[in-house]
Amino acid sequence: MLKFILSCHRALAVALLLGLLPLSSQAQQFEQVGDYQIHYSAVSTSFLPQSVAEAHGIQRSPAMALLNVSVLEEVDGELRPVNAPVSGTVGEAQGRERAALNFRTLREGNTQSQVAVFRIRDDEPMHFALEVRYDRNREPAEVNFIQRFHIDR
Repeated sequence: MLKFILSCHRALAVALLLGLLPLSSQAQQFEQVGDYQIHYSAVSTSFLPQSVAEAHGIQRSPAMALLNVSVLEEVDGELRPVNAPVSGTVGEAQGRERAALNFRTLREGNTQSQVAVFRIRDDEPMHFALEVRYDRNREPAEVNFIQRFHIDR
C-alpha cells in the first residue's frame, strides 16, 4: 500500500522515491476525510532533479518551492487516485498577506497530482490554506498547515 501511495506522487517526487530526498513528517503528510486520503508535500524546487523540473516546466531555485497535492480513495480495501481540483493561498503564518496558489494538474500513468509553485520566505513559518474538492457531491475539504523553509545560499 505504501508503494502505491508513493507512486501517486511520482510525477514530481521522483527524487523522494529514489531516496535522494529523505521523507520526513514535513515532506509528506496527509489528512483522512471519510474514505479519502488527501496527501500534500512542499519542497524546495532546488531539490527536484533537473530532468523532472524540465519535463514539467518547473523553475528550479532555492527561493522557490513546490506544493504537491494528491487524493486517494479507498475502494474495496484498495487505494485509487482521484482527480481532485485544489485551490488555496500561502502566506506568513503571523501576517495578513496571502498569495493565491495557482494549481495545475500533472498526470503520469493513472496517477495525478495538483501542483503549485510559490516563493519561499527564508526561515519564516508559512501558512497554507487549501480547499480540496475530493468529491464533487460534497463541500471541499479544508486543509491547513504551517511549514518553515530555509533558502540554501
